[in-house]
Amino acid sequence: MNRSVVFLTRTAVLLALTLAIQMIGMPQYATGPLVNTMLYIAATFVGIGGGVAIGVVTPVIAFWRGILPPPLGPMIPFIAIGNAVLVIVFGLLERRGRLAAIVGIVAASVLKFLVLSGAVRFVVQVKPAIANMMQTPQLVTALAGGAIAFVVSEALLRTGAVKRLSDLSKRRES
Repeated sequence: MNRSVVFLTRTAVLLALTLAIQMIGMPQYATGPLVNTMLYIAATFVGIGGGVAIGVVTPVIAFWRGILPPPLGPMIPFIAIGNAVLVIVFGLLERRGRLAAIVGIVAASVLKFLVLSGAVRFVVQVKPAIANMMQTPQLVTALAGGAIAFVVSEALLRTGAVKRLSDLSKRRES
């Protein structure tokens, strides 16, 4: 199958799953790890470009659809940036091995937390409840999502159920 078709299909499926997770309406400590899981999985199986696309589009669509409440509106650009940072940092490290993937999860989670926490502390004026949602819970949910994604990705790669997009293109060239 054409690499572009695989990229678009996987990205669309992961975006749809991420939006579905948000639409269920679970609490932050359930939704957050699952959304972050999808971002980490996207970085692994679609690549940085697809993962960033999902991470940037998801908060915007969630806001338009009423999944994200209006008080979070001013945070949408920072949520998108935080998601993009998470995907980029993890995506750059995860292919270098298991230890690098774990370091990538921690680094990506901390940087996403710093983007969101910094936004509510220094840039965006939001109510204290919203500010609290954008601080420590973001670190916890990003780390939890990374742990879930690590286990799922390792299983998918080990069994050969899903291959990295970059591995598909290498096989086509050889």
